[in-house]
Amino acid sequence: MTGTTFEPKRIVVTGGCGFIGSNFVHHVVREHPGVKVTVLDKLTYAGNRENIAGLPSDRVELVVGDICDAELVDGLAATHDAIVHYAAESHNDNSIADPSPFLRTNVEGTYTLIEACRRHGVRYHHVSTDEVYGDLALDDPARFSEETPYRPSSPYSSTKAASDMLVRAWVRTFGLKATISNCSNNYGPYQHVEKFIPRQITNLIDGVRPKLYGDGKNVRDWIHTEDHSSAVWAILTKGRIGETYLIGADGERDNLTVLREILKAFGRDADDFDWVRDRPGHDRRYAIDSSKLRRELGWEPAHTDFAAGLAETIRWYRDNEAWWRPAKEATEARYAAQGQ
Repeated sequence: MTGTTFEPKRIVVTGGCGFIGSNFVHHVVREHPGVKVTVLDKLTYAGNRENIAGLPSDRVELVVGDICDAELVDGLAATHDAIVHYAAESHNDNSIADPSPFLRTNVEGTYTLIEACRRHGVRYHHVSTDEVYGDLALDDPARFSEETPYRPSSPYSSTKAASDMLVRAWVRTFGLKATISNCSNNYGPYQHVEKFIPRQITNLIDGVRPKLYGDGKNVRDWIHTEDHSSAVWAILTKGRIGETYLIGADGERDNLTVLREILKAFGRDADDFDWVRDRPGHDRRYAIDSSKLRRELGWEPAHTDFAAGLAETIRWYRDNEAWWRPAKEATEARYAAQGQ
C-alpha cells in the first residue's frame, strides 16, 4: 500500500458514455456515494447516452463535447478534483481503415487534457491498453509487465503508446499529478457490437453463424469490465504519482476457445461458425502480469469465473436488444466490405 489516499469529490470521466467508461461511472455511483461525476463525451458512434441513463441527476452530469476543445476542458479542470481519461478511438479494424481520428482523439485529446490538469493542479488518471507492448509468441511463457518495452503494431496501439509517453513526459517535466493504467481486453455490458464477444453474441441471437478471424489461435487476457473499474479507482485514489500499473485478471484464452464457450452457452455445436479473413498484422497473444497492482494497492479481481461472466453478458444482450440493434446492421455491413 502507498500509505496516502486521494479522496476526490468531483471527477470528470471522459468517454463516460462509451463501454468501459460508462461501466466505471456506474461503479463510482454505486460504490462511492460521496463522489459526483461529470461525463465528458462527444457521443460518436461508440458513445451512447443510454449507457448512463437512470443514474441520479444529482450525482451524474453529461457534458456533450470534444476532449480536443481546450476551452471546454479547461473549464472542467478548474472545477473538478480529477480527470479520469477513458475517451479513445479504440477499434483496431477502424484504425487500419482510417488512422486519422485515432491521432486526433488519442494524441491531441490527451495533450489537451494534461495541459488543463497541469494548469489547474488537477489529478489525472490515464486509461490505456496492453496493446502498446505489441504481442507475445503463443508459446512464450512471458507476460507483459510495467518494464516491458513498447512495441505497438497498429495505428490504434501506436497512438495510445504516444499518449502514454506524453503523460510520462508531463509528469517529469511539469510535475503533472498523474497515474497510468494499461489493461487487457474487457468484456461485459454496454460493449459495442463491433467488438469480438458482443459481435458473436448478437449474431447468435439473430440466428447468424458467428465469424472467426484467421486461425482462431490469437490469445487475449480477458477481464470483466467491473474489475477494470475497481482497479482504476484503486489506482486513482491510492496509486503513486508518475507510476504505471498493469490491470489483468489472469484470463488468457484464445479466440476459438472463447467462441466455443459462447456457442456452448447458446446450445450450439462447437464448430457452428465460419472462418473469415484475418485482420492485417493481427497480434498473436496478450498476457498481463498485474502483480504490482495487487502487491502495492491490494487490488484483486472479483469476476474470475469466465463462464459465469460470459453467461451474465449474454443475458444482458438478450435483455437489451433495443440498445444494440440500431448499430448492428451498419457494423455487419462494414465487416462484410472487409471480407470479415
